[in-house]
Amino acid sequence: MAVQFRDYYETLGVSKTATEDEIRSAFRKLARKYHPDVAKDKKAAEEKFKQINEAYEVLSDPEKRKKYDQLGANWNQPGGFQPPPQWGGQPGGRSYQWGGDGGGVEFEFGGTGFSDFFEAFFGGGRGRSAFGGFGGREATAERGADVEADIMVTLEEALHGSTRTVSLRRAGSNKVENYQVKIPRGVHEGQRIRLAGQGEAGARGGKSGDLFLRVRLAKHPDFSVEGSDLIHEVKIAPWQAALGTELKVPTLEGNVRLKIPPGTQGGQRFRLREQGLPSISGKRGDLYVVVQINIPKKLSEREREIWSQLAKLHGS
Repeated sequence: MAVQFRDYYETLGVSKTATEDEIRSAFRKLARKYHPDVAKDKKAAEEKFKQINEAYEVLSDPEKRKKYDQLGANWNQPGGFQPPPQWGGQPGGRSYQWGGDGGGVEFEFGGTGFSDFFEAFFGGGRGRSAFGGFGGREATAERGADVEADIMVTLEEALHGSTRTVSLRRAGSNKVENYQVKIPRGVHEGQRIRLAGQGEAGARGGKSGDLFLRVRLAKHPDFSVEGSDLIHEVKIAPWQAALGTELKVPTLEGNVRLKIPPGTQGGQRFRLREQGLPSISGKRGDLYVVVQINIPKKLSEREREIWSQLAKLHGS
């Protein structure tokens, strides 16, 4: 099973010299366009949304982006890809065979939201547990090895829970094994979902290993995540901060109105109770709206005159 190279810069429509702000802006624009909740063709949009998320997952992280840039320069070298010396052993911990066909994978997953290319080089999980066990369990000759991979979970899925079909195909086999995976409400970043006995078969009558799916929360164009809380940034004009205003603020369940009082300062947070994600206990976190004051870069003559009058009024 060959690994297909993913051009993350092309996916986001940015150049290889794009700044962090340009990458973030491109992601937000595309993520809003292809978010399954707003697109007419939900299935096609969902696939595109996952590709955009995967690209942003790598390019928004300086260390991952550096590795990716090293990888891109070596991918089509004669004899196949060889990881740079500083890569640190097998990429992603999975068992891969590098060759002229671009490499082979031991396990091919479907329905997780991530490509095998991502799992090979940037996955937080493992294609196979390094010692035939998981979580520090001692390896035995009888027990089958555990199988691990990442699964992309949207914030909407974390809020409501869902059921996903995940497929697994093993090297040397044409058989595709399908699993119905329950995404529990309140699932959080890094949590592992266990499918007992669905790993590698045991030897000499031993038990099979387990299949573990490590949760990665999908990036969202409107929110960042802090534990069970969501953070949403808004930009307002200086006069809105001074005089007060009312804003339409997005939540995971629709828009709400938020009053911004007069005298609001840049960086000030406004709390919308229980509009975040569920915690392990089931109680929902909060949504914090962070206000940024957007200073105009260009002023008309009339605007400059008004600002000058304000400056004189305040003795500046």
